[in-house]
Amino acid sequence: MPITELVRVYLPATVPMLTALRASGQLGDGAVEAHAVTPALREWYAEGDEEELEYVAFTRAAQGALRLLRHDPAAPRRRVVVSADVPATALMRENVELGSSAVRLPEPVTLAEVAAIHVDGADAAEPVAAAAEVIEEALAGDPDAQFTLDSAEDHELEWYAVSELDELI
Repeated sequence: MPITELVRVYLPATVPMLTALRASGQLGDGAVEAHAVTPALREWYAEGDEEELEYVAFTRAAQGALRLLRHDPAAPRRRVVVSADVPATALMRENVELGSSAVRLPEPVTLAEVAAIHVDGADAAEPVAAAAEVIEEALAGDPDAQFTLDSAEDHELEWYAVSELDELI
């Protein structure tokens, strides 16, 4: 039986999405957007080692979580990133632009594929709420919005084992 190569992906999420993950055993209900170390990211960040590249992909997923929060005003103001190990053959590159970490998974990620869950601590709620309001402007280059985004990114997401999912929700 051949060994399937696994790739670590980082999925933007929200606390209500974690609740859905626990209830259904999967994250997403169709194709899922994620971030990973892609060839385009490696080429763009040629000097970076694997850990630095993983951090870039993780940070972009955290920014994706801010976008999700912007569109879900009822969700707690905490960024969530779900790390998962999926078969390399399942990844579809979303954007081949130099430096892109965007990928698409054709199917939802199962709870069994989840490696870890990362969630903002309660102390990050205020800066995360402010950053969620201006994430698009920050990514478009607005310096004031970037300052607000940086304030949220100063807060490291806390690491949780998959077995702690019940306590998180």
